[in-house]
Amino acid sequence: MSTNDYLEEENGLEEENGLEDLQGKYLSFYIVDTMYALELLNVIEIINIQMITSVPHLPNYMKGIINLRGKIIPVMDVRLKFNQEQQEYNSKTCIIVVSMQDAQVGLIVDSVSEVVPAKEEQILEIPEFSEINDNKYISNILKTEDEIIMILDCAELIGIEQLSSMIED
Repeated sequence: MSTNDYLEEENGLEEENGLEDLQGKYLSFYIVDTMYALELLNVIEIINIQMITSVPHLPNYMKGIINLRGKIIPVMDVRLKFNQEQQEYNSKTCIIVVSMQDAQVGLIVDSVSEVVPAKEEQILEIPEFSEINDNKYISNILKTEDEIIMILDCAELIGIEQLSSMIED
């Protein structure tokens, strides 16, 4: 399912709305019981979990690569990246394909929730807990009427520099 298909399905938006309609919107998803979100501008598409070809000598959270319509995409399990227990994939598990600096990466998540529009006043800074709590993957917090959603820094999450060096090695 492409980002535009997802937008149309979830929000009744039409494809010709363009990139400006993606700004200020976030794709929310779950890892365990916590809701996270990515800027919709970074999301290419959402696909069902599929066969992943493992690649030797990658970190455990890098599950391998997939062939997505002829393009080879590295795939990361976000649950493992966040040091959570490995879980068997099920019908809700999916891959969010994101694009950063001309690189595409698949992010395996427990389930996708919805597209969340956000007003500027709903986006809050991360509280400083202490020096031992390193929240480098979280850029902001989105506070809705019902929930608190952790907005992820896509570049930090996928480690664009490390990923480039892993693929080139």
